Amino acid sequence: MILIVDDRRENIIPLKKILELHRFTVDTAESGEEALKKVLNTSYSVIILDVQMPGMDGFDVANAIAGFSKTRDTSIIFLSAVNTEKKFITKGYTSGGTDYLTKPVDPDILVLKVKTLQKLYDQQQALRAAQDSLKKEIEVRKQAQEELAARVQELQTVLSSLPQMAFTITPDGQLEYVNEHWFRYAASSTTFPETHADDETCQDWKTALTKGAEFSREVRLKELTSGDYRYHLLRILPIVQQEVVVRWVGTYTDIQPQKQAAELLEHQVELRTNELLTKNTELERTNHELQQFTWVVSHDLKEPLRKIQLLNDTIKEKYLKDNTEAVSYLDRSIRSSARMSALINDLLMYSRLSSSESFQSTDLNSLLDELLLDFDDTISQKGATVMIDKLPVIETIPGRIRQVFQNLISNALKFAKDGIPPVIHIHADLIATKAVDGLPTVNGPFCRIVIEDNGIGFDEKFLDRIFVIFQRLHNRSSYEGTGIGLAIARKNIEKHNGLITAQSRINEGSRFIIILPVRQVH
Repeated sequence: MILIVDDRRENIIPLKKILELHRFTVDTAESGEEALKKVLNTSYSVIILDVQMPGMDGFDVANAIAGFSKTRDTSIIFLSAVNTEKKFITKGYTSGGTDYLTKPVDPDILVLKVKTLQKLYDQQQALRAAQDSLKKEIEVRKQAQEELAARVQELQTVLSSLPQMAFTITPDGQLEYVNEHWFRYAASSTTFPETHADDETCQDWKTALTKGAEFSREVRLKELTSGDYRYHLLRILPIVQQEVVVRWVGTYTDIQPQKQAAELLEHQVELRTNELLTKNTELERTNHELQQFTWVVSHDLKEPLRKIQLLNDTIKEKYLKDNTEAVSYLDRSIRSSARMSALINDLLMYSRLSSSESFQSTDLNSLLDELLLDFDDTISQKGATVMIDKLPVIETIPGRIRQVFQNLISNALKFAKDGIPPVIHIHADLIATKAVDGLPTVNGPFCRIVIEDNGIGFDEKFLDRIFVIFQRLHNRSSYEGTGIGLAIARKNIEKHNGLITAQSRINEGSRFIIILPVRQVH
């Protein structure tokens, strides 16, 4: 904005019109005092000031304006029609004027001078704005540097308090700071500790440095005083600001005790493994010898039993047919011999369960059809009904799984209610999990087989007991048996990586549930 100061209105108007024609914004004042008031409130780029005015003349106004900080970039052009002598012109310049023109003024010359001074003013303002911006930036950077220095100091304080060797690295890979533990392994703060020849990390560290990635490695460092190598865990992390790595922070953690403990543990595990292998070999040999012994003993036991049974039958038929009391005693002896023979057979069968056999694809329906032929007489005598639904084909050891069904069907027929024909129902479905309550699914990896009967049942509080060898819930006089059948069944199912359980209530029948994998892991 331009300010024209003149005590005569007729002098102001033409100047104002000329400047406005050249698109200048123009303000006016008709006295020195008015001009000073406007200068205090408004910034002007150029002041056109008449020298000869009543009250405060132009020189007085210029001297007063010179004391204002906001007018330091304002240019003053003096106009005078009377004071044209050299001393007045000199006084105008010394009063702070930029130019001194005498009237009449050439309008074109005045406009050119104003344009030049306006341009100079604009440049000074731009320069001053740039200077202010630069000052602010310098202050921001100075503050950032101070904050960074404080953080670095804080980081170094933390690193100095660590029990590990700690250090920082510049973005280009040079050591910047090390704590006091460093000098236990390195001679100076500018060199890294000496590592074992087999633990060279230079190339891998250069790769991590280039990628700005975390670096971690186990290394052996040479201790300066003893010359011994100790295991350390080296870990170096990048410190990133605005996606740029500004520093690396690293530590060497002494893991020698852990390494020694691990090596000792490995050695102990190796020794223990060798011991177990030796024991296992001995156990296999002993087991084989025990099986041979069992076969020999069973043969020697069964042979006298057969003779006892044969002789008792002969005596009964030839010599004591008419002696009722003697026949009763002999029948009891024969039954005892038969039970002992069955017990020996079951024990032999139980002992053979530890031997290994191969799995094969088994059609359970075909297996059960063949098995039921062995029960034809019993089923016919008791008027029993056996219903078998469609069962899946799964991988089993056929002989062993046949034993399981044989024991369960035999028990269902044996423990029937008096006067009520046994009803046995066998069904199965595929399930998703190895669980009794697993959800049925078309392609489930497990098969759930259920054998249900309407027999006398049992109290479920004895559930764990029924699968234990020689454990019975009923006395021998009421129901025959050796107490080994269900123990054999459970051991066979475990051999198939499955599980077996039962659900029952007294006088409400029983449900034996078997879970088997459809495919065995070979």
